Amino acid sequence: MKKILAFAGSTSSTSINKKLATYAAENLKDAAFDVIDLRDYDLPVYSVDREKEGFPEAAKKFTSMLDKYDGFILSLAEHNGSYAAAFKNIFDWSSRIERKFFRDKPLLLMATSPGARGGHSVLQDGVTKFPHMAAKEIISFSLPSFYDNFKDDKIVNEDLASSLKQVVNDFENIL
Repeated sequence: MKKILAFAGSTSSTSINKKLATYAAENLKDAAFDVIDLRDYDLPVYSVDREKEGFPEAAKKFTSMLDKYDGFILSLAEHNGSYAAAFKNIFDWSSRIERKFFRDKPLLLMATSPGARGGHSVLQDGVTKFPHMAAKEIISFSLPSFYDNFKDDKIVNEDLASSLKQVVNDFENIL
């Protein structure tokens, strides 16, 4: 059975993107999954000077963990139109340890936000940039207006729920 790692590009204790990533993983039919929290990987802000001191244990632990999975579900938080600082930081540390961050494996890339654009800017940024970080194939999904469309731990808008189930199915088919 294939194994998927699901996580949010956020360290918020109430992350709506973690809720979305978890929900997507729960819709997998033929794959096992683990959900992690980036708060468990506390890292200093990346810099070349810090790297010269050696890689932090949390960066090494996170990076080596990525090798154990057949694909990834990642829901990105959008801060000022870009990645959340915590995601960018772990991404920077990990990519210095292993340039192929996504390990030539499939990626279900998502974003959500309280607004009607659903993290569209950060989602497009990831779709454009993550192939250069060895995302083998990317399937994307945006959930607009999170608090209107996600209640009781599920997507309540039928069209959006159906769309998510389809992208999860498409993702499983490329694993």
